[in-house]
Formats: sequence, structure tokens, C-alpha cells
Amino acid sequence: MQVTRRTFVGGAATIAGLALMPGRGFSAPKKPASPVTITVVDVAGNLALTQGIFENYAAAKPDWVSSFAFTKAPAPELPAKIKAQQAAGKVDIDLVLTGTDALAAGLDQDLWIDLSARKGDLPDLQSVLLPQAFKMQGLAKDHGVVVTYYPSGPLIEYMPDRVANPPKTAAELLEWAKANPKRFMYARPANSGPGRTFLMGLPYILGDSDPRDPVKGWAKTWEYLAALGENIEYYGTGTAQVMKELGEGTRDIVVSTTGWDINPRALGIVPAEAKVGKLDGFHWVTDAHYAVVPKGVSDEKMDVLIDILNFVLEQKQQAIAYDKGYFYPGPAVKDVTLEMAPQESQDVIKEFGRPEYADWIANNPLEVPLDPKGIVEAFRIWDQQIGAKKG
Repeated sequence: MQVTRRTFVGGAATIAGLALMPGRGFSAPKKPASPVTITVVDVAGNLALTQGIFENYAAAKPDWVSSFAFTKAPAPELPAKIKAQQAAGKVDIDLVLTGTDALAAGLDQDLWIDLSARKGDLPDLQSVLLPQAFKMQGLAKDHGVVVTYYPSGPLIEYMPDRVANPPKTAAELLEWAKANPKRFMYARPANSGPGRTFLMGLPYILGDSDPRDPVKGWAKTWEYLAALGENIEYYGTGTAQVMKELGEGTRDIVVSTTGWDINPRALGIVPAEAKVGKLDGFHWVTDAHYAVVPKGVSDEKMDVLIDILNFVLEQKQQAIAYDKGYFYPGPAVKDVTLEMAPQESQDVIKEFGRPEYADWIANNPLEVPLDPKGIVEAFRIWDQQIGAKKG
């Protein structure tokens, strides 16, 4: 069964948006001589949250954009593709929607345009973004803009009819996996939001010496993941595969996040009666999606892209990001309530959301993911020491 991450495209919310507060020296982006086509590559499932926003922009400004061309790709594959295009002097990707994975890889390889010189053309991000979303903005190092945000995880998700006493601690999860071989699963962190959230959340749960240093500070985490891996049949190539196997009954417990809990149940991929839990010592590892621009994009298109980013960060557009709970809550901008979202989004969250999430978000620490260098190192070590053992 093909699992699509794009589950809802809504119209603009009807409530008036918050006026964006431009930075000092704000100047309006220059309108192109004729409408342009903007090619957008999504490596994070972000179009499930924002495609409706881009379509609204095309409808509102047909003299700026003639159309958007949307494509999707696995996050690990994109940097090499862009690097090859840049080397050939033929970059045909205008905008990339990414999580922290390809963001970090692109920063490491110097693929993204530095937006520092265009800060005055963008909203004052500290004023408009949610505080934790603004912390996530720091990971972009001025080479991208946060467009959606959520507290993420790591959570465990399980079927209560098959898991009568769900694990409450990391030690209990390991013991359960040993007693139930091949019934626990998570996806490769380099291509999975829940996978990398689990990877970065374990050092807090396990009390590692330095949760910010995967090389020198994660001794307990790497030992734990190696032991856990002995009872895992294989690692999913992506989160959609993991949720599909949970829904089909191949797995009984998987790693999840708020959005990956709500959205697959709303779609019927995972049974509605699935439950979630958190492990003792739990810290949220927050997540965000970013818009980044590859080096090599023309100045004319750069002006259009800056104008698009201003539009994406308007309140009434951000309300569309509630979607069907895929990145719950979703909006990165302050004061965007569920009541502002399309009615379909409101209905889905009411039916498939969880009342405990508000309490968990309010009363557990919120941690920013590793910086780009740390993420690259963590993925490298996991691939070599953990993933490679399963081929």
C-alpha cells in the first residue's frame, strides 16, 4: 500500500492574519519581469502541511508565479543531487523543504544560500516565531527559514490488544524487545523524524554524560541501541513503512511522535485504538521544517522566493499547517490557534488528537536537536555501528 504524507490541502483560513513585522531596512522583494515557475523539492513530508499555502500564493500572485512544480525525494539522496547540479552550473531546484537532516547535510557541504543579506526583506523572525521554533531557527545558521514546527517526541506507539503492559522505562523497553523478538521497530534516523528524535532523545532518558555530544557523550546510548538492535529484524527505510507494519500487525511497538501518531490513525493506516507512551526521563526533542535555497538560483527567482517566505509566515496561511495532525500542532508562528485552521483539520484533531499531549508538552523539557555537525556525526555513527549490522 502506498502511503502518502500529503493528506490535506486546505484553503486559506478566513481569520485575518497577524501583520508581519519586517526587520530593519525592510525592502519589498522585486517583482519578476514575467511570472516564473518555482520548483520545490520536499524531503521532509512538508508539503502535507504547506502545499495549500503555496497554491494560495500562486492564486494570489499570478504575476509573480505562473506555477509551482512539486517533487519529493529521500533526504539522504538530495545533497549529492544538488552538489552535482551546482558542479555542472545547472541548478534546477529553486526551493527545498527539509527537516534537520538534509538541512545539516547541506550546511556541512555548503549547498544553501546564506540569507543574512536578506534579513531586512523577511519578517522579524524572533517576533513572529514561537519561542521554541525560534530556537530551531538557530540551527539554520541564516541559511534557511523555519516554516513549520512541533515538539515531536520520542514516543512509543503500541497496540494495546498485543501489549498489555507497555514499557515505562528504557530498560523495560529493552526487556520487552528481548522477550518479543522482531516485534519492535524504528526507521533509519537519517530518513525518519521519529527515528532521529529517538536517537537524540535517548541520551536524556538514559542519563548520558553529554546529550549534545554523540561522539564523546553517548556511551550509554550507543550501547543501548546495539543491545536493542539484537532484537530488531531490520530498520525501516522511512517512517511510513514502520507505521504500515504496525497497522498490519507485523510490529507491536514502534517509535513515534505526536504527528506520526495522529496522522496515520486519521488515515486508517494504523488502527484508531493504538496508544502512545513516554519513557521515564523523557525530554521532548523538538523538530521543524525549513525552507532552504540551493546556491545557483538566479537573483530574479531569489526575490520571488523571499516574497513567498513572507507569505508562508502569515498567520492565516500558517493555520493550514495543522493539516490532519501530521506535524502536530504544526504552525511555527505565534498565536495560530486550532480554531483558525480549516474545519477538516479541526475535526481530525478533535477525533484523533490526545488530551494528554497538552500536559506532556507543558510539563516536560523541550530540547533543541543537535547542531548540524552533531547531527551529521550521530547519523554517521548510527549507520556504521547500528544500521550496518542489519545490512
